[in-house]
Amino acid sequence: MMSFVVGIAGVAVFSVLARVMQSAARGTSPVAILAIAAILSHLASVALGIIYVPQFQYWSAASIFSFGVMSYVFVFGAVYKSVSLEVLLAVAGHPDRAVPLPYIVGHQVPEIFRGRIQILIESGLVEQIGSTFAATAAGERLAARIARLRRMFAIGDSGLYDFPD
Repeated sequence: MMSFVVGIAGVAVFSVLARVMQSAARGTSPVAILAIAAILSHLASVALGIIYVPQFQYWSAASIFSFGVMSYVFVFGAVYKSVSLEVLLAVAGHPDRAVPLPYIVGHQVPEIFRGRIQILIESGLVEQIGSTFAATAAGERLAARIARLRRMFAIGDSGLYDFPD
């Protein structure tokens, strides 16, 4: 039972550490920050479990910790760069709580996608050539890996985007 408590404590430490690190390390990849926070909090909770729990059961603690951290990461990822949520927040934040579609399409969506393109450029995955964009060698490698993962998980057209197989 105490091993489960250690797992829960590890999730609590991860939640606090991830949030503090996200705030302190602006400009660093959020994924890298979450990975570092997960590793540090897991190591700390396991060390405390080994020291303070007489019959520490690693896999019991690790299963609770992994479930908690993966749940956190899933929710974080869902709200971090969601175009739909950004549109919803803008509509809900408007004084009338309503925004005409032409405004969303003409102003908000291009701004969202400019931000995404900037992230790709800064990451070295895409380069701007005049008014067009081209994948770099690193971008092509990542796109190929993503395509393989999509095939491996049988992810096809979700209805939201039309991805080539």
